[in-house]
Amino acid sequence: MTKDNRIDAWLADEAAAIERTANGPGPGVARPEQVAGLSGLDLMQALRDGRLPYATISKTLDFRLIEIDRGRAVFQGRPGGGHLNPMGSVHGGWFATLLDSALGCSVHTMRPAGRGYTTAELGVNMVRALTPKVARVRAEGRVIHCGRQLATAEARLVGPDGTLYAHATTTCLVFETA
Repeated sequence: MTKDNRIDAWLADEAAAIERTANGPGPGVARPEQVAGLSGLDLMQALRDGRLPYATISKTLDFRLIEIDRGRAVFQGRPGGGHLNPMGSVHGGWFATLLDSALGCSVHTMRPAGRGYTTAELGVNMVRALTPKVARVRAEGRVIHCGRQLATAEARLVGPDGTLYAHATTTCLVFETA
């Protein structure tokens, strides 16, 4: 697939994600009764489909959940002028937030109802500067290991031409929520 075809596909995926969430509750936090009894995958699918509020930070930083499967999460973001550091490239915090979202959500898809997680460690390696000239990037997180008390995952942040901008790993602590 060429870069132009890939960006067209990415824009179509983004438009579909916007449409799915347009009539939902918008940004916010789900109430406990809305998520009670849901597995992590069911919860993430409800977020993707606009049946539950999506994280406010995704609106603030202009990224959204595009795909979700067991052990996998894909977020797409648009780096803009509001995300720049004083040197004119995208701030590392924007990279880290997008990657952390993909990592954490991929882990969350592996959780049964009544189990949660929290990030214990996040390692981000930025390998190329990112500017708003790159129209979109995707962070794809994949679970490496998911045990009873510990989960690990890895993610890559790429442009539509396949350029790698950053990669990351996480270690999450897993615990009972109920």
